[in-house]
Amino acid sequence: MSTSQLSTRSAVAHRSAAAELRTLIAKFPPAQLRLIGTMRRWLRKRLPTAHEVVYEYQGFFVISYSPNERGYEGVLAIRASAAGVKLYFNRGKELPDPANLLQGSGKQTRSIDVATASTLARPAVARLIDEAIARNRVPFAHAGRGSVVIRSTSAKQRRRRRSTGRRGLSAGSVPLSRFTSRVGDGSATVGC
Repeated sequence: MSTSQLSTRSAVAHRSAAAELRTLIAKFPPAQLRLIGTMRRWLRKRLPTAHEVVYEYQGFFVISYSPNERGYEGVLAIRASAAGVKLYFNRGKELPDPANLLQGSGKQTRSIDVATASTLARPAVARLIDEAIARNRVPFAHAGRGSVVIRSTSAKQRRRRRSTGRRGLSAGSVPLSRFTSRVGDGSATVGC
């Protein structure tokens, strides 16, 4: 296959993943749509080479900002649900937080509620974000642009659950609870 064919295929896959992400976001009320869009633009500007690794679950989705296509190596994540929007810090437990903004009690991940876009501009939040990026164990590329990667969708999860007989696990699969320790309140998974 030629380089131009690979490039065209990559462009089509990127547009398809970006369209699927827009469809996920479009399910939310207008105020949340604007907030999610603002957060994505802000994080893409702050981390231009990051991959947006998307996980959809029933009732919410997570976008992990990762130096590669593995969401569990992401430094920050947006979690959006009907209950609101949160910014997750994958290794938040390790971050200095003198303003006590970080919420959660998981083994490593913490979050903050984001009611408006102005939350991201608060100096204490900006310091947390800067510190999280500086402490990330996997470096981000210095040049280029990350992609949008759709890792799971609710439909795929429902099919998988139906095809299994034992507690919703298929042979060789890992229970979702294994990953919930990555998120402070246990209700979302930053990486699978």
